[in-house]
Amino acid sequence: MKPSRRKFLKTGIAIAGGMVATSLLKPFNGILFATEEPKGSGPWYGIGIDIEKCIGCGNCAGSCKQENNVPRQPFYFRNWVEQYTVMTDGTVKVESPNGGIDGFRQSVPDRDIFKSFFVPKMCNHCSKSPCTQVCPVGAAFETPDGVNLVDGRYCIGCGYCIQACPYGCRYLHPETHVVDKCTLCYHRITKGLLPVCFEVCPTHARIFGDLRDKDGELVRFLKDHTCRVLKPHLNTGPKLYYNALNEEVR
Repeated sequence: MKPSRRKFLKTGIAIAGGMVATSLLKPFNGILFATEEPKGSGPWYGIGIDIEKCIGCGNCAGSCKQENNVPRQPFYFRNWVEQYTVMTDGTVKVESPNGGIDGFRQSVPDRDIFKSFFVPKMCNHCSKSPCTQVCPVGAAFETPDGVNLVDGRYCIGCGYCIQACPYGCRYLHPETHVVDKCTLCYHRITKGLLPVCFEVCPTHARIFGDLRDKDGELVRFLKDHTCRVLKPHLNTGPKLYYNALNEEVR
């Protein structure tokens, strides 16, 4: 191997910054992604979240419930916020009271905290979604623009997709008895509007955009930050990218 090529490869791996295992990375628009762009044209939507900007206000989770008629009972969420508190002894405490809608209260003395941060969670809208693959009736599907949806007319409520989702993003609706999940507010984005959770974020910690648009805000965000995905070893092709994702986050 020539020295120049060796230097190039070392630089490329450094840029990846541990985004995902290198065997899973795919070149796209000059940068590395955890999934592969499908053939075709038109938008292919993805998501960016800047953990350094999230203040744990819970506006995203609360607005989502209102916009999408998510059940008001606790434990039903299309997106939520988790607080990670890393103790000085190395242990990690994860809390998400009512999905973060009601805010957070520090439950650990300052002297015992090494660091603390908030992580918004939602559907990763994977390009190789195991949830879609296990659906026995074809109710779970991916749109041509990269949004994972559930057709309630066909869903039989078997729960296979709920078990298959490695990110805990699906639930059985207590009233309709069919699977419900984040739709990226598909009824809004098809009209040129932002998903409501992105629109209400006061710190612009959430970025929605077209992964095919190399000049768009999302791709610029990915170019300017060392972003990672959750559970890259599962090779699900997630399109949710985090900046400043700590190793404690699962």
